[in-house]
Amino acid sequence: MEWLSLVLFALIVVALLAGYPVAFTLAGVSLMFATVAAAFGAFDLVYLEALPSRIFGTMSNSTLVAVPLFVFMGLVLERARIADELLETLGLVFGRLRGGLAVSVIVVGALLAASTGIVGATVVTMGLLSLPVMLRHGYDRRVAAGTICASGTLGQIIPPSIILVLLGDVLSSAYQQAQLKMGIFSPKAVSVGELFVGALLPGLLLVGIYVVYVLLVAWLRPASMPALEAHEVHESRGALALRLLRALVMPLVLILAVLGSILAGYATPTEAAAVGAVGALLLALLRRSLDLPRLREVMQGTVRLSSMVFLILIGASVFSLVFRGFGGDDLMHDLLGQLPGGVTGALIAVMLVLFLLGFIIDFIEITYIVVPVVAPVLLAMGVDPVWLGVMIAVNLQTSFLTPPFGFALFYLRGVAPPEMSSADIYRGAMPFVALQLGLLVVLALWPQLATWLPQVVYGN
Repeated sequence: MEWLSLVLFALIVVALLAGYPVAFTLAGVSLMFATVAAAFGAFDLVYLEALPSRIFGTMSNSTLVAVPLFVFMGLVLERARIADELLETLGLVFGRLRGGLAVSVIVVGALLAASTGIVGATVVTMGLLSLPVMLRHGYDRRVAAGTICASGTLGQIIPPSIILVLLGDVLSSAYQQAQLKMGIFSPKAVSVGELFVGALLPGLLLVGIYVVYVLLVAWLRPASMPALEAHEVHESRGALALRLLRALVMPLVLILAVLGSILAGYATPTEAAAVGAVGALLLALLRRSLDLPRLREVMQGTVRLSSMVFLILIGASVFSLVFRGFGGDDLMHDLLGQLPGGVTGALIAVMLVLFLLGFIIDFIEITYIVVPVVAPVLLAMGVDPVWLGVMIAVNLQTSFLTPPFGFALFYLRGVAPPEMSSADIYRGAMPFVALQLGLLVVLALWPQLATWLPQVVYGN
């Protein structure tokens, strides 16, 4: 009855597209489907007896404690308004360069990604601050919109990224399952720290690709990204350099405290998340930008986002148990194993499915629904878990930019001026989707981009 697992998967996707809440859809549809199947003798309800221990294991998982801590850090930094000063200062520094405003948006997006990791906050902040400036100085609407949306999604791949935390937890479990199936009864684990380190070079490479792209467009189509006039930059170079230093010091100290402690081996990602949360709070207090009402908003937002993630995770646990109860994992192993091209064919098929699903469902849903199903099969074929995790993260990053449900597009649409149409935003994002897919191809051809640094740092 393995084919029933595919029916279950299809029903869940249909329910999600109908707009039902993700967590309750995953759990509710799975339980109803299992109950009906059990009535016809097609499912053994004994599989569900493992659910309480699975939920307890999730709630006591120290790795996932990093999620609310990183969310808290990101929301505090958003309220501290560090992006305002960074965008204004970098805009003046790069402004005399053709395409300089776009370069400053990309650099600020990378800095915010390395300090907040929250895509929505980054896109909205840069949309409110930089989009009016870019349009006022004659930037093409599509170029401006695409640059802001794409820069905001850098928080998906540049650590500390919440998606990397979630992927690390899912892949760790999948890796252990794969090794047990291969007869390895003392399985190795893959940590979130390894994923963080593995994603660092690809993330920085993507930033470089974005910068090269906007400079190339500025060279080929000068009218689309004009430079600032000399009289618009009132400060001397020395004053600008000092202002830039002041704007960069605090964010860079926080980034070094979080990522540096992980790279140096002094802290786990969860411990580094705690350092980041405390550091962000101190930074906000030093800037006098966080009072009691704002702190209350931050805490409520942290609880809301964290609750959503953990509810989805519990719902995904129910789906996973029912899916496996129908023999879905064996079915996926057979399907992927029979594809032409062996491991390469299976990997291409999985990446294509993830990319297409990104058009219609959220990255968290894909992480908890699809990845636990396909990852054990790929890992059992000998695929490196860190490389696979980074590949999936880059793939899921495109889901923020692909219509009709690209969240970065929605975020910018909500703050864009009326003269900017949705078509402008969609068309502006498409070149950056192509650049992200290009990075995916580069990673596929040179896995060392993701695996070299973890081997250096962790020695495995």
